[in-house]
Amino acid sequence: MPRVLLGRRALNRALLARQGLIERRPKPALEAIEHVVGMQAQEPQAPYIGLWSRLADFRPQELSTLITERRAVRMGLMRSTIHLVSARDSLGLYPLMLPVLERTFKGSAFSKQVVGVDLDELLAAGRELLEAKPRTRVELSRLLAELWNGVDPASLAYAVTFLTPLVQVPPRGLWCERAQPRLTTVQAWLGEELEREPSRSEMVLRYLAAFGPATVRDVQAWCGLTRIRGVVDGLGDQLRVFADEDGQELLDTLDGPLPDPETPAPPRFLPPFDNAILGHADRSRIIAREDRDTVYGDRLMRTFLVDGFVAGTWRVDGSTVHLRPLRRLSREDRLAVTEEATRLGEWVASETEAPSVQVEDL
Repeated sequence: MPRVLLGRRALNRALLARQGLIERRPKPALEAIEHVVGMQAQEPQAPYIGLWSRLADFRPQELSTLITERRAVRMGLMRSTIHLVSARDSLGLYPLMLPVLERTFKGSAFSKQVVGVDLDELLAAGRELLEAKPRTRVELSRLLAELWNGVDPASLAYAVTFLTPLVQVPPRGLWCERAQPRLTTVQAWLGEELEREPSRSEMVLRYLAAFGPATVRDVQAWCGLTRIRGVVDGLGDQLRVFADEDGQELLDTLDGPLPDPETPAPPRFLPPFDNAILGHADRSRIIAREDRDTVYGDRLMRTFLVDGFVAGTWRVDGSTVHLRPLRRLSREDRLAVTEEATRLGEWVASETEAPSVQVEDL
């Protein structure tokens, strides 16, 4: 039987619907974070903006409270990058992502500096130091250098931070707080152990629920793991299969929403490195191929969407939201984007500042 073909707009609307970017709905922040399998969080404030764009009536203190109460944590996971995840997910996702972290460290210059060091001893020492007291990477490097005289201190610390399940403790990651990353083990922070047998199959199904329909390459690009095809094959009748315009196989959950491709999509602002634009190998469902170099050339990849697709980049300077469209916007789209940018400015600005919007014409 021929597979149903899903065009670019159909895939776009499916992604937007699953990411909560068509209609803001009231939902607890923790539930939203778990649904999208964590939020990219190299920039500490990014998850707040990501949740504001997805949830009705979201307040920053809700997320700050989740972090201070240890119900959400910041740690290196998918693609070896910092993500904000629920405490529950941190215990299951880390064991799955450890091969990615190990591969990243092995390919780094730091690994070459610790050749000859007993890694088991190094990791044990690092864990003991960080469980005694949360420390910065610089503080950790100085203490480890006292134990391994003559070895590059930074490389010792990076070995520990790549190969140990560590979380960044608050005030790092709290709303409007500026603090260095201080690290401790997830076990010490949560008082629980990592899952012994986390499921790759469950991870794939959760990815598809939040990012599908998608190819095997898309799944691998999102998480950084390889050999996902075998996991997919094992899911059997838990998946439905489509095809994209290039004839590639697309996998999906049985109940994943597939809105009409012409469903209206209001302007939305995405924070730095949002997974909606990074969660696929083929990102043309949300970024036109001709725009990729421009978008990824922006240092933080802060983007805004028009009709569901990336239409420009943005930044906040004080109380002013600066917009740089990829091409000239229609009068209607310009007005809608400006209104959404004003709402964003009002949300991030202090009560004494009146937000403004500046649109750069091309």
